[in-house]
Amino acid sequence: MKRVNAPKTWYIGKLRGVYAAKPSAGPHKTRECIPLNVLLQYRLRYALTRKESQKIVRDREGMIKIDGKVRRDPRFPLGQMDVVTIDRTNENFRILVDTKGRFLPHRIDSKEAEFKLCKVIRKRIGKAKVPHIVTNDGRTIRYPHPDVQINDSIKLNLATGEIAGIVKFQSGAIVMLTGGNNIGRIGTMQSQEKHPGSFEIIHVRDAEGHTFSTRL
Repeated sequence: MKRVNAPKTWYIGKLRGVYAAKPSAGPHKTRECIPLNVLLQYRLRYALTRKESQKIVRDREGMIKIDGKVRRDPRFPLGQMDVVTIDRTNENFRILVDTKGRFLPHRIDSKEAEFKLCKVIRKRIGKAKVPHIVTNDGRTIRYPHPDVQINDSIKLNLATGEIAGIVKFQSGAIVMLTGGNNIGRIGTMQSQEKHPGSFEIIHVRDAEGHTFSTRL
């Protein structure tokens, strides 16, 4: 894509060239992800050019793992909460968003890299009456626990693909905003307002005591 049309959340600058890498089709939307080679080149500074980032990703040893799986696509899309592992340097990063909406690799240890949090966006009964849920990163998990509901978050074990825990979407829960003017802010959910036919409003209080409202 043209660099001018690239999302501002990539923070790559529009005067450093003509083109930017367009994310491949994958688990995240184009405007809600960052390509792997952009992460290596502009965030981690492991490559000076796009050619170098492609050589790193396409290495025969499979140095780059995303959510525990080797990926060799330089334009693979990375979204929030994804875990990036670099075997050559024994480093683990979790993709998060700051308060300006920019994707940032947060360094984590190997124990924390074994899981990720996924938001439940769909819960249905499919063919042969098999119940399943769909998460925000495109995963379909069959036979979930009956307590899992839409908007809840699950703690997913990346090694086995099983649900290791449930975070209920209710008052008192720690929440992180994924869009809007308050993107990247973290706080405690205080209350929920339901408006039939319109957007539901959530009231959040952050660690400094500031209270703000946002859409569900």
